[in-house]
Amino acid sequence: MEIKNEMQVEFMALSQNEAFARVVVGAFATQLNPTLDELSDIKTAVSEAVTNAIVHGYENNGGQVIVSAKLYENKIEIEIKDKGKGIENVAAAREPFFTTIPGEERSGMGFTVMESFMDDVYIESALKEGTIVRLTKTIDHKAKGE
Repeated sequence: MEIKNEMQVEFMALSQNEAFARVVVGAFATQLNPTLDELSDIKTAVSEAVTNAIVHGYENNGGQVIVSAKLYENKIEIEIKDKGKGIENVAAAREPFFTTIPGEERSGMGFTVMESFMDDVYIESALKEGTIVRLTKTIDHKAKGE
């Protein structure tokens, strides 16, 4: 598949930058002419991935988050990368209600939310090296009569 466009942003791992990442990726994704629901799904999944990087990867202690995205004919691929502590057990982290911070207002549903809104969620993680979350979504132009 031929890449039609791509972008990358890097920002400090601060909770207020979650909204920034959401808006940037949302604006970039509009080039594929998604429905409002598709756009909302993408933005929600990005929010979850960026929040995970900040809260779990860096434990709110700073660092950098890199968000990149590639557009294809009718698909977006988004990558959220951190160089935080990594995920000890990716399979467990993907389970609904799993959290490494019990007692806080965290639901443990981050990866479940990402998986429900995106077509594919790929997670690569190494302890003390960081995590890469890759999200893909196909925009269904046929359903819109295009």
